[in-house]
Amino acid sequence: METTISSKFQIVIPKAIRERLRLQPRQRLTIIEKGGVMHLIPAQSLDQLRGIASGVKVEKYRDKSDRF
Repeated sequence: METTISSKFQIVIPKAIRERLRLQPRQRLTIIEKGGVMHLIPAQSLDQLRGIASGVKVEKYRDKSDRF
């Protein structure tokens, strides 16, 4: 899917993606750029993130240069 940047540097997220990700008006997004690629990540509260890393093995984790 494609979108266009307006003269005010605004973009429209296509309806199919908004519905699939359950995005809401005024919801905050985190923007991360790496290697010429922009990632838009819906911001979540700390309560929503609680427990997402339970059971994760910490040995052999990625090197810092591989992270965003």
